[in-house]
Amino acid sequence: MADDTKHPSRRARCANCSATLKVCRSEKGTGPAYCPTLRWTDVLAKVRSIYRDPAIRRFARMASLQEAECYVGRGETKPYVLHPVKPRVLEVCEFAEKMGYKKLGVAFCSGLAREAEMLVKILEHRGFEVVSVVCKVGGVPKETLGLKEDEKICPGEFESMCNPIGQAMVLNEEGTDFNVLVGLCVGHDSLFLKHAGAPCTVLVVKDRVTGHNPAAVLYTSGSYYQRLLKTGGKP
Repeated sequence: MADDTKHPSRRARCANCSATLKVCRSEKGTGPAYCPTLRWTDVLAKVRSIYRDPAIRRFARMASLQEAECYVGRGETKPYVLHPVKPRVLEVCEFAEKMGYKKLGVAFCSGLAREAEMLVKILEHRGFEVVSVVCKVGGVPKETLGLKEDEKICPGEFESMCNPIGQAMVLNEEGTDFNVLVGLCVGHDSLFLKHAGAPCTVLVVKDRVTGHNPAAVLYTSGSYYQRLLKTGGKP
């Protein structure tokens, strides 16, 4: 019998799940043919064994505790109506405190220098030692990457390339316990995460058009941004 695990109809597509009671959320739940909870039981069994590692188990446990503490009134009424009370900045602080982290790294985009400065003040106020590194660290010209003049933001002028690997390496050398990303560009954030030695979280995601709220486009994909769903999805 042919292996159909790679067939398009069988690939994991949780975003398309229409089950009323989902098996990933209830022991009595169900799922479609492409449900990874039902299909990849062997893989997920191996994953559960990974959580037995003491360090990973503690990290995941603290993350789950932090998640629950973001809501008040839990257990008081059934069904519970969600009442969130903590912004992500506070979550970052509290999670780092739960983990016992002392030195935090802030990797930020030069376009969000003001936001990074405010974040550092908050983190220091909470008692953390903070190391911050801007994306332009090193002052490396974009020509190093093979960019031509007409491929720069301002042709004819010197432009430093974004240097996420440099940011990661500086924070590695500084010995940070936990890194916070603030507005790194698409792709640059990927390189930072790949080369960072410490665990990382993202506080701000860059979106030049929506004031760094990329979900705004998703919310308006049926109206103002419906063009993204048309053929080609071009702006």
